[in-house]
Amino acid sequence: MSIVIRTLSERVFEVLRERIVTGSIQGEQAIRQDALAAELGVSKIPLREALARLEQDGLLTSHANRGYFVQPMSASQADEIYELRLRIEPRAAAQACERASESEQATARKAFERLDAIADANLAESALGNRVYHASLVRPCGRLLTTQLVERLLILSERYVIAHLQPAGRGSRAHKEHLEMLEAWLARDAKAVERMVETHTRATHDDLMQQLDGAQ
Repeated sequence: MSIVIRTLSERVFEVLRERIVTGSIQGEQAIRQDALAAELGVSKIPLREALARLEQDGLLTSHANRGYFVQPMSASQADEIYELRLRIEPRAAAQACERASESEQATARKAFERLDAIADANLAESALGNRVYHASLVRPCGRLLTTQLVERLLILSERYVIAHLQPAGRGSRAHKEHLEMLEAWLARDAKAVERMVETHTRATHDDLMQQLDGAQ
């Protein structure tokens, strides 16, 4: 029974997460648990487990006696997320490229290949592939807290990655930068990796600041 509940919880989590990151459920919108449970054909137990996970990931906020609400996107949040990534991720990726095993290098290659294969798919898939790729460049650094922080920031970045990729031409630019980063990372060129990851992340940050400030 518990296995079934966990499986349902995971499925509900994935459905809701995609709706949030793609904007199907808008920022500050209340999550109507009764209607949602009925729509998805599940009880409230797996639904609540999924909502708690989404809150832990920073996509929802809960209010006493009011329930869960989608955390709105904003220029200030994007600025904070990307500034933190800039402080941690470039150096972590540089350290990781020097320490990566052959198996970890293969994992990074596969992550890039998957991202490349879904580049023309829906933006939610592309954002997820982007997260997996960036995480694969950091995990071999051998620093658990650093890796956890980067992965948390990458989760929070996903909605902003989707927003960033919407204007024409940005997908092609991102693909080129991702490939160059991977080649330097596989060559264990730590200085180049640090520079490229920083440049790539800062360019996304700057694009988003213009985009979100203009929208607001």
